[in-house]
Amino acid sequence: MIAAVLEDSHESWLEDAVATIIGLARAGQQFDADDLHREMRPAPSPKLPGIAFSMARKSGHITTVGYRQSSTKSRKNGVIRVWTATKEKS
Repeated sequence: MIAAVLEDSHESWLEDAVATIIGLARAGQQFDADDLHREMRPAPSPKLPGIAFSMARKSGHITTVGYRQSSTKSRKNGVIRVWTATKEKS
C-alpha cells in the first residue's frame, strides 16, 4: 500500500514537472534545472528532475544548447545543461 502511494507521488510529480518544462520552453527563453527547481514543489526523489528532462527531450519538446554552473546550493556549483524549445515543438 505505501509503495503504491509513493509510486503515485512520483508519477504525479513527473507529470507536473514535464508540463512545467514544456511551459518553460514555450516561454521562448533558455532555462535549466535551477529554473525547474524554482517553479516546482520538491521532488520526492532526487532522480526525478533528470528523468523529467529526459522525458521532455525524448518527446521532442526541448534540446540542449549549452551548460552552466548551477546556482542551487545543494549542487555545489555543479554543471547543469541549458535547454531551449525545439523548433518543431515550440
